[in-house]
Amino acid sequence: MSTLKTGDKAPEFTAKDQNGKTVSLSDYRGKTVILYFYPKDDTPGCTAEACDFRDNYQSLLGKGYEVIGVSTDDEKSHKKFVTKHSLPFTLIADDDKHIVEAYGVWVEKNMYGKKYMGTARTTFIIDGSGIISHVIDKVDTKASSQQVLDLV
Repeated sequence: MSTLKTGDKAPEFTAKDQNGKTVSLSDYRGKTVILYFYPKDDTPGCTAEACDFRDNYQSLLGKGYEVIGVSTDDEKSHKKFVTKHSLPFTLIADDDKHIVEAYGVWVEKNMYGKKYMGTARTTFIIDGSGIISHVIDKVDTKASSQQVLDLV
């Protein structure tokens, strides 16, 4: 899984969000970022995770967190996902896989004996100076925001 760990500098990235706007991790300097990686828009587990962050978004903001989701889906797919589920946070389109590779979450997976490459569901908490303060690699899709809050 991820070779990044607590105390490491979070890899910088610049990519497009669901609205085609260029977003960089450095845009969030001074803020604590929940950077969560998920396999695919509008699939059951990914929808549960996104909706959990949506339902607890105001509480997370109130505690000083910014939420950014990343998958290898494109901007158009993200836009549909955001609209369908009223997601209030940024989704980054990593269709060239630069970010998932930089964070070590592009891994070999195995489903029903078939091996393939995909995104390992992982959440990184990045402090205001760009340092990883926590890595959650066993994400509970229905309680992902609570997992973050339990860390503090």
